[in-house]
Amino acid sequence: MDDYSLVGALIVGLMGAGHCIGMCGGLVGALSANLPKQQAGNALVNQLGYLLSYNSGRIISYTLAGALVGASTSALGLMFNADIYLLVLRIFAGVMMIITGLYIAQIWAGVVQIEKLGKGLWRLISPIANRFIPIKNRGHAFIAGSLWGWLPCGLVYSMLTWSVAAGNAVDGALIMLAFGIGTLPALLSAGIAASSFSRLVQNKAVRIISGLALIAFGVQTLYIAIAQLS
Repeated sequence: MDDYSLVGALIVGLMGAGHCIGMCGGLVGALSANLPKQQAGNALVNQLGYLLSYNSGRIISYTLAGALVGASTSALGLMFNADIYLLVLRIFAGVMMIITGLYIAQIWAGVVQIEKLGKGLWRLISPIANRFIPIKNRGHAFIAGSLWGWLPCGLVYSMLTWSVAAGNAVDGALIMLAFGIGTLPALLSAGIAASSFSRLVQNKAVRIISGLALIAFGVQTLYIAIAQLS
């Protein structure tokens, strides 16, 4: 796996803050508003502990999903010509980087349409996840996060296609881990009512620059793949 795949995944997590807050911000806000009562002096520390527990569970779910799809493509790779298979995966990764970059730059939001793919799975998981709301302790917060990590999300699914293209479980997991870490500042900010970071990543110039960077990663990936054909 190329290092820029991890950098790109981190950028998607950071710059996808608006989408993340829209999908999970309400839940995180509700979690923060209904925490078990603590002494006033420990309120912020207590809140941060619960938010970290919740988000740790969420990021672990992302990482597990990345490992699973990466492992599945690794198994498929044994059935086909390895060189051709890796070339197809590289082209696939490049295309998805470009599509995600267009979304981050707010040029085209087609990537969110793939959220529809996970609605069936979420209908099975959501009743279990709702049992842990309101949160009673940090263990509940971690379990809730690990379950809500499967909430249908276009950005998550886009990143999973990168994990597919990674071609193995370890690299697939690392891509999703980098993405999950990138989403952490936005959702922690949503939880503690801090808006400075959210304003930064919603800045039009920042989004365009970040989106163009991802598109450049995608073009580079496609160029390398095409060069291998010649």
